[in-house]
Amino acid sequence: MPPAILWSIGELAEHAGVTVKTVRFYSDRGLLPEAGRSSGGHRRYGPEALDRLRLIRSLRTLDLPVPEVGRLLEQDEVLGDALEDAVARQLRELGSQLTALRWREAALQLLRDCPPEERADRLTLIGGLTTPPDTTALARFWRRALPPRMPAELTAAIVDAAVPQPPADPAPTQVLAFARLNALAARGCSGGSHSPTGKTSCPNELARTDAEYRPAVLYQGLAEAYDLASAELRAGQDPRDGAALDSFVAAHAASRSTRDTPAFRRRLGVMLTVTDDPVIARYWELAGELTTPDDPTLGSAHTWLRTALDGQLTATPDEPMAPAA
Repeated sequence: MPPAILWSIGELAEHAGVTVKTVRFYSDRGLLPEAGRSSGGHRRYGPEALDRLRLIRSLRTLDLPVPEVGRLLEQDEVLGDALEDAVARQLRELGSQLTALRWREAALQLLRDCPPEERADRLTLIGGLTTPPDTTALARFWRRALPPRMPAELTAAIVDAAVPQPPADPAPTQVLAFARLNALAARGCSGGSHSPTGKTSCPNELARTDAEYRPAVLYQGLAEAYDLASAELRAGQDPRDGAALDSFVAAHAASRSTRDTPAFRRRLGVMLTVTDDPVIARYWELAGELTTPDDPTLGSAHTWLRTALDGQLTATPDEPMAPAA
């Protein structure tokens, strides 16, 4: 039997086209198997070490960290599920890095192109963002604004629908809109009504002091109304009477344990005007700059419904109003 082929660390490095330092680095970390040692204590490697070294280099070209490479090499099937999972994780991380770079590029363009007198203000706004940006402040804004003691699942659904996701490839104007939205959310609402916990919250609904008011009923009903109004918006329909408006009014009526009557619609029109909050209006204005017409915000749906109700009340100020069939 011919003697086994054994290479020195320099010979292995030459066969692999790498430096001795590279071979020693991976060998010291236990990634390269040694076939033995020379009489002088020098490392010796067999052909399997060359295959392993080439595999390590291929994995490293994917920018996989050395510990990740080590875990993969411990698997029986390096090219199986373990590699697929590692590649998926790396793609997610790379996507996050690319998004951060795009936001940074758009922010720099925003500062470059703005008038000098606005640069300091915009720099302050941009400084309040993380890269890539997150929506923590926006979610906190809505959790504070919503009525207390609502079902957790309902609150989570509202927050999810109300918080716009930052675009992955923003225009400079969208960076500015998101920065302003983030700053607005950090300041909170302008105040008006107070929750039982003593926190000032946004007065974006009928008066909360009404003992019969059931906010969970209102918001559950509004979800359907906003879905219907969003469909109207996507179809390019102007505000009008119909199922969306009837659903909107019915949600408010049910939350007050009353019926949808002409008198209630007139009262609702007044109360919605009284409880308007400029901060909420500004929030939806900025959020609209981050979405597309095919994905209207809850604020757009609410405005459409308010306009439809106001138009109905203006058209028939003293006449009985019946819900559409």
